[in-house]
Amino acid sequence: MATTHLTTQILRQTPPVCGSCRRAATTGTSSSSPLTITFKTRKESSPKNQKFKWARKLSLVEQSSPSKPTVDVEGLATFLYDDLPHLFDDQGIDRTAYDEQVKFRDPITKHDTISGYLFNISLLKVLFRPLFQLHWVKQTGPYEITTRWTMVMKFMPLPWKPELVFTGTSVMGINPNNGKFCSHVDFWDSIENNEYFSLEGLWDVFRQLRVYKTPDLETPRYQILKRTANYEVRKYEPFIVVETIGEKLSGSNGFNAVAGYIFGKNSTTEKIPMTTPVFTQALDPELSDVSIQIVLPSEKDISSLPDPSQETVKLRKVEGEVAAALKFSGKPTEDVVREKEKALRSNLMKDGLKPRMGCMLARYNDPGRTWSFTMIVQSTSHSSVAAPNH
Repeated sequence: MATTHLTTQILRQTPPVCGSCRRAATTGTSSSSPLTITFKTRKESSPKNQKFKWARKLSLVEQSSPSKPTVDVEGLATFLYDDLPHLFDDQGIDRTAYDEQVKFRDPITKHDTISGYLFNISLLKVLFRPLFQLHWVKQTGPYEITTRWTMVMKFMPLPWKPELVFTGTSVMGINPNNGKFCSHVDFWDSIENNEYFSLEGLWDVFRQLRVYKTPDLETPRYQILKRTANYEVRKYEPFIVVETIGEKLSGSNGFNAVAGYIFGKNSTTEKIPMTTPVFTQALDPELSDVSIQIVLPSEKDISSLPDPSQETVKLRKVEGEVAAALKFSGKPTEDVVREKEKALRSNLMKDGLKPRMGCMLARYNDPGRTWSFTMIVQSTSHSSVAAPNH
């Protein structure tokens, strides 16, 4: 199955957060990309939000809270920063921090004991080989801590080992009588109905099991900060591109020039390993001011790379940034790409984000073979931004 991505960069007014990066499985963005988005703080981060009321009913807090706090909640938050990154490694989490009758819920899973909770973790390790990334931990109530995370998994039983991505928050209730966690409720960004048992959540899992394959080549590295039903928010590491003037977003004009650079048409006739994807980027509202780009290997430094032999071919470093990306399948005709660009822009605006002009298309095979593309459409801007705090 072919897939396409559209992306856009994101700006926030809240403080930056940290997270580890993973190797990109799809595409990258450019520092000169033209889309800026402003995240608005969403109400779900508030401990009074209706969304979390049913989650709190799972804990013992409402029934037995003492008149004065007796638990070091700040210390438990620090503990989670250290403990949760071990969720799926050989060390594992510290079970002594949890009640024996801890209640765990996510949209498709339910356990009421620490043994069931740990069994669920072990099962995920076998079937999915999860990579868990913790973004932040903060106190959201007198006996409540909320965490934000990304989990990337590969479903090992299927031959093509599809990658599943989930992002969201976990609301963890604390038993005020012993200071241990008595409930853990997950909320996924990609669905509306997060209550157990959610058919929407089950469908979200199944639709990520589709068959698609990108070339086994190096790509720009990024971390997924948020995955919604319609797009992903990604934080990219810096990378270098060789670029020249293009013709249109779906076109291949200029590809031979940038490909020629890595095949030896440069000042030292050096041959440089091929990467993926091939980018076409538009900087104007009409999507007509286009450049075509190939990403260079991450071990290369722009100061030591040979100069292009053609004056129209340039080297450029793309600084790290945040982008929103839309994946899609099929032949990337100009009409299809423009339609997807409008869809991404519309979804971002619905979520309170303000996109700027232009976008970027990422294709994972020779642009002369559009029938077999894997693609991404994306938009970006120049500013340094942080993970969405919601």
